[in-house]
Amino acid sequence: MFAILQVERLCPNPSINLVSMIKVLTIHPLSADAQTKIRSVDPTIELTDAGGWFAGEIRESWPEFAVARYLSDDATGAGTRQERDQLLKDAEIVYGGFPFPLDLVARAPKLKWFHQFPAGASNLMRGDIWKSHVTVTTSRGRGNTRGIAEYAVASVLHFAKGLHRARVDRERGAFGHRAYSPMLLNDKTACVVGAGGIGLEVGQLCAALGMRVVGTRRTVSNSSPLPPGFSELGPPEDLDHYLEQSDFVIVCCQWTPETTRLFDETRFAAMKRGSVLVNVARGEIIDENALCGALECGHLRGAALDVYVGEFERPPPERLWSNPSILVTPHISAGSDRSNPRPVEIFCENLRAYIDGKQLRNVIDWERGY
Repeated sequence: MFAILQVERLCPNPSINLVSMIKVLTIHPLSADAQTKIRSVDPTIELTDAGGWFAGEIRESWPEFAVARYLSDDATGAGTRQERDQLLKDAEIVYGGFPFPLDLVARAPKLKWFHQFPAGASNLMRGDIWKSHVTVTTSRGRGNTRGIAEYAVASVLHFAKGLHRARVDRERGAFGHRAYSPMLLNDKTACVVGAGGIGLEVGQLCAALGMRVVGTRRTVSNSSPLPPGFSELGPPEDLDHYLEQSDFVIVCCQWTPETTRLFDETRFAAMKRGSVLVNVARGEIIDENALCGALECGHLRGAALDVYVGEFERPPPERLWSNPSILVTPHISAGSDRSNPRPVEIFCENLRAYIDGKQLRNVIDWERGY
């Protein structure tokens, strides 16, 4: 689902006419509250909700597995191809969700800025928006960071208390009491890989459980105080140093060329024996065969994966799904019983900046990858 935002501003040059399209790719149009927030940015904004119009195209162009995940059975789209083309042809700003039209840039000649609802950037790689001339921003740092952090902590507790053994016991119909080996989290060490918006929340919650928290991030300033809950924070080069002392490793970083298979056979070997890996980032950051090997030989205690390689195209491979020491979920860590207004808020902030000719926040650096 998405909506079209038409922005007309008064300026010295009367030939300037800005047209913006906000696309929220869900089964519902933009909420009334979201529309009100967008309209309140500037009195010249005209908002038209076109939610669901492109569902049919997405159904035809995206893998069946992704369609089943993100579209309802009765979502078939609206309008004619010509009408949808006209909507894109006039758009200068697009607010998009996921999945999205793969030929967005080709059909939107006036498109200057695309903002996507999710916080990550890598899910845009499939379409022609990736590395295009269009300025692209994300909701990085404004997603449901607390919800994802709670998922990470739940995963830590799942393995710390040996709850993964319950599946084994149920299948065989008998308890193996000693196999649970519960751990006390107090004074254990958690390593946050990618201490950004999500990672900072993870660190705070781990610290609240009495854990010592260390972490890495792309840029570290020695003159800045440590984030709340963190005992140490270093650059990516410090990762192996932290891994050898960490009982739990929570992956929160962006997927980029530098982080592709960041955790390979060598890195798993560097992890503390009996430690647990939690991945709430992207599946491609993990070498899944190497992970399975580290688990099967007993070097790692367990792994929680909310993401896996190819998650938009197929179910997890049997080697992941069948291993009782691996918890696999379908990218639901950001889910919540409450709506999250923050992605709309950052879009509104950027919309104000766009109208005023100022710098936008969270612009994707194509070379960096996010």
